Amino acid sequence: MSLNNVEHVILILSGKGGVGKSSITTQLALSLCLAGHSVGILDVDLTGPSIPRLLGVENAKITQAPGGWLPVLVHPSQILPPLSAVLQHSFPGAELPKRTGPSDGANSKQDDNRSFLPSGLGESASGDTQNTAQPYTFSSKPAVIGSLHIMSLGFLLPSRSSAVVWRGPKKTAMVRQFLTDVLWPPGTKYLLIDTPPGTSDEHISLAETLLSLPPLPASNLKSNPAASTTSQSQQLAGAVIVTTPQAVSTSDVRKELNFCSKVGVVVLGVVENMAGYVCECCGVCTNVFGKGGGEVMSEEFGVRFLGSVPVDAQWGSLVEEGKRPRYGEPELREEQVFMVKEDGPLVDKYRSCSLCPAFYGIARGVVDKVNEL
Repeated sequence: MSLNNVEHVILILSGKGGVGKSSITTQLALSLCLAGHSVGILDVDLTGPSIPRLLGVENAKITQAPGGWLPVLVHPSQILPPLSAVLQHSFPGAELPKRTGPSDGANSKQDDNRSFLPSGLGESASGDTQNTAQPYTFSSKPAVIGSLHIMSLGFLLPSRSSAVVWRGPKKTAMVRQFLTDVLWPPGTKYLLIDTPPGTSDEHISLAETLLSLPPLPASNLKSNPAASTTSQSQQLAGAVIVTTPQAVSTSDVRKELNFCSKVGVVVLGVVENMAGYVCECCGVCTNVFGKGGGEVMSEEFGVRFLGSVPVDAQWGSLVEEGKRPRYGEPELREEQVFMVKEDGPLVDKYRSCSLCPAFYGIARGVVDKVNEL
């Protein structure tokens, strides 16, 4: 079994399509890497593999090795420069990002144009921040990050527009081959599995295969000796459920929670995606799509609410064009084109994104829940 080098497997699930599972998977992986963990992503959304595109490695090729496939390396474990230095280079005069709101004083607009963290990021509908990000701080020391590897059917297709027309048995066989034939590197702490919407063949195949895995080898339990006597010894840690605030979404996502209950998959928590829109000029997060549906659903099912994530157009520019996120008035953003350091890996640029603090709290909540099991 190629999962022998993986310590924890986490499923990213949703009963509704279009809620942003792949985006959540990508940002959760980047956040875990920034926390120093080595991470892998397995994309089993066979008919719509988008992880390679989000990570900017669409043109990569899978390497065949003795015993299986080698996943594609997105970035190795490395040392990143201090984020404060990056911000000072990108925003002259900026020292630390500021959490801004509509009434931060007369000088808030000038400060917002330099750097900011939108208000409301990672907070629950009631304003509770117990399981979400604390005020985001930036170290003056270099950051040691973990490596990131991915595997996706997208690497095996001729082009982005190629259609995958497979029946259930073919999908099930492909999922099981991904689970058995991909040689994840030693020391992989977390393997995130991005799934398609619903509760169909891929999900059943994943649950059956992962739940039948034997306990972790003793060599993988050194960091947590108590895990050998608990459910933590199972590689399948659980699932993160993704929804949007609207009732039509939460009603479908409830089916996914019931699916987890029936097959015996632990729910690590719920993430509410698209909970508002971040203004690129002032940094204020407005709940144009509503907010709180995911938290209410979490309370009904008795599972942890990990946090809310708004829409940020700069995140789209980052993954589609590779541009480091920039905020402030349009004129200021145009000036920053000549000042912002655009090179570097995706994980480095992501630190400049307003969504990074929200996922800092979400990733911490996931890790805490896994450690509790």
